[in-house]
Amino acid sequence: MKDLRGTYVHYGDALRRRRRVRAATMFVGLVAAAVLGARNWEPTEAVAAGSAVPMDRGASGTSATPSLEGVQLERWHAIYNYSRRYKITSDLSAAVYDAAVAEGIDPALAFPLVKLESQFNNKALSSVGAVGLTQLMLPTAGMYVPGVSREDLYDRDLNLTIGFRHLRGLIRQYGNVQLALLVYNRGPVAVDLDRELGLDPSNGYDRIVMKGYRGKGVLDD
Repeated sequence: MKDLRGTYVHYGDALRRRRRVRAATMFVGLVAAAVLGARNWEPTEAVAAGSAVPMDRGASGTSATPSLEGVQLERWHAIYNYSRRYKITSDLSAAVYDAAVAEGIDPALAFPLVKLESQFNNKALSSVGAVGLTQLMLPTAGMYVPGVSREDLYDRDLNLTIGFRHLRGLIRQYGNVQLALLVYNRGPVAVDLDRELGLDPSNGYDRIVMKGYRGKGVLDD
């Protein structure tokens, strides 16, 4: 898919100003959500991202399911942090986060993958024809959405959905997030051939995406 020597996207002053405004707006929303949530919950259990999620209590007083306010607070906290970390708009951060969660991919893996594949450039097109944020090849996308066109793959949400669904399928198939990432990048033929020959199939792609990551790539079913 994407050549590891990919280019960086340069942002203008106007775009940076708009991003600062969006970040400030999200921060205000985060504070408001925290105030609202604080009225109804106790921060007794930590969530994966390090934030406390309020839990509804059953008649027995034991923890049940996360409250709506807690889930929303966790989501906005994560979206805001990813937006800051990768210097992208809150809208794009929310799109990547929501698509990853919907397809069962850990957002902590989804964001570095999109960064490496396209530098968060929705219009990215590689020399071999890979398209969009997750750098999809048309035949690959067609396995998940029959009849999809190259132009369709420039749709941000569709591209993210198909890309993460494809990655999820590879993780299930290979049972190993590193191998799945290599197949995502190099294709199954090249990776499987190297393995049959006793060679290391890694071209460095997996190490870049997984730098500092210790998860299993997918969310619990």
